[in-house]
Amino acid sequence: MSNPPARLAVRKTYKLYIGGAFPRSESGRSYPVNDAKGRFVANASHASRKDARDAVAAARKAFGGWSGRTAYNRGQILYRIAEMLEGRRDQFTDELRRTGASKSGAAAEVDAAIDRWVWYAGWADKLSAVAGAANPVSGPFFNFSTPEPTGVVAVVAPDSPLLGLVSVVAPVIVSGNTAVAVASEPAPLPAITLAEVLATSDLPGGVVNILTGRRKELAPWLASHMDVNAIDLTGVPEDQVADLEDKAAGNLKRVHHPAGTDWTAPPGTARLTAFLETKTVWHPVGV
Repeated sequence: MSNPPARLAVRKTYKLYIGGAFPRSESGRSYPVNDAKGRFVANASHASRKDARDAVAAARKAFGGWSGRTAYNRGQILYRIAEMLEGRRDQFTDELRRTGASKSGAAAEVDAAIDRWVWYAGWADKLSAVAGAANPVSGPFFNFSTPEPTGVVAVVAPDSPLLGLVSVVAPVIVSGNTAVAVASEPAPLPAITLAEVLATSDLPGGVVNILTGRRKELAPWLASHMDVNAIDLTGVPEDQVADLEDKAAGNLKRVHHPAGTDWTAPPGTARLTAFLETKTVWHPVGV
């Protein structure tokens, strides 16, 4: 009896994540992704400015429903993402090892990313108490300040392909914002695998949109987009920051540009409050 033919492996094509779906770039472009030793791993979609516009439109469409959910419900959804990450721990570890991390280092980064989702999930129903206030005023009035989400936030993620990405996306969405994230350019594959987790969790489509491609190509369009309310320039090289800040001034975007972030350090609340607006309400006493 002859031996059965060898099975051909099904090679994966990494796509974009926009509006809860996985489209290819409208330009048809892709670029090769190599491992730490320079060996070819896969092709990733090379997003265009049209893809960036589509992602912003998806984020804007999702904003009303997401920001209108209760803080407790948003916390539940972020915790569910952590649960699903835990279930795919080995897959993420393998992908991080391709980027040059040791087995123990990759496993530690995955665990840290899971723990960070849980940490931010716990803040969902506490932000209002911490960032809001009952203000003392002179007169027969109550005066309250409450935090509200800014809107659509563009995020240029750092080259920490999983922990860094989680650390910049989770604090944006926990408060009710929606996000368009540009993944790490040299190591985009963990970001798209994370998108598969988001797509099969309870997170509504469009709340997080992930683009892969050239940061230098995508960031200017997001910075100048008139329907983007804020931008996080964490992953942008220093020599490109000033130009993006100028473009962001076109519609008075809020710009967040922290320097020298240690992704393994406790995150603190700076990113949680970076994309919040404060609404102050006056109310007469006794009415």
